[in-house]
Amino acid sequence: MDLILWRHCDAEPGRPDLERRLTSKGINQAERVAQWLDRHLPDTCRVLVSPAMRCQQTVLPLKRKFKTLPDLAPGASPEAILDAANWPDARESVLVVAHQPTLGLVASLLLSGQQAWWSVRKGAVWWFSNRAGDEGSGVVLRAVIGPDYL
Repeated sequence: MDLILWRHCDAEPGRPDLERRLTSKGINQAERVAQWLDRHLPDTCRVLVSPAMRCQQTVLPLKRKFKTLPDLAPGASPEAILDAANWPDARESVLVVAHQPTLGLVASLLLSGQQAWWSVRKGAVWWFSNRAGDEGSGVVLRAVIGPDYL
């Protein structure tokens, strides 16, 4: 199973937090990353998205069905992300569009077994695979890419 974490793209400052929209830079970032993801994601990938407007706008250029989950809102716990994705037991790949610092905490937990404050830049994708083999299972970081490199 693959777990793909996508941080929302560049957003306006302000309040209320859930209504913050993408900037024009953020819209361009979302379009570039969505094109890259569309070429690489399996057709059966589930897409789970925070209810925040900036996450909803980030995922729209991907043009795939997605499910909005209140549990992925700002301030979500890393466990909420992993539970929503059914990690590591899901049979299909899952793309999660959400927020910092939660995504950085998830990344650190998957790779080190401990929660640490890792930075996931705006619009960046971190792609993990859960590999099972004769010697047990392990997490592999397959890709980290930001919109500036696409």
